[in-house]
Amino acid sequence: MISRRLYETLDPEERKLWHSHVYEVKSGMLIMPKPKAVPEVLWQQAETAEMEDVITLYGKIYHLWQTDRGDKLPLGLPQLMTSFTSPGQFDFDRVVSERDRRFGSDYQQKQKQREYIQEPELHPDADQAWKGGLLNQ
Repeated sequence: MISRRLYETLDPEERKLWHSHVYEVKSGMLIMPKPKAVPEVLWQQAETAEMEDVITLYGKIYHLWQTDRGDKLPLGLPQLMTSFTSPGQFDFDRVVSERDRRFGSDYQQKQKQREYIQEPELHPDADQAWKGGLLNQ
């Protein structure tokens, strides 16, 4: 993840490959898994404070292992991935509720805790995977 300042130094074509984190943060989708030894209240405070920074960052990620295909090993070439950036791009409630069950988190609680976090103005080149069809290139 990089700051907007660094993002703006990238070539315009490169910027199209990066995604924002606003939706991930504000929806409660993005979490930091809690270490068992840390009390829940302290972890929630730390995670929410971290999200104040993450919401302003741009990300670019390559996945090496497509576990959703059932591969037992990381096979094939790495794939450039993106994140979900707005409602309606996937079955949010089903997928994130399942994640919540696995990790003991609650996206609805996180949405409320993060309401105060201001949304930054996004660079228009960000999130092109959803805006301009970069997903299948």
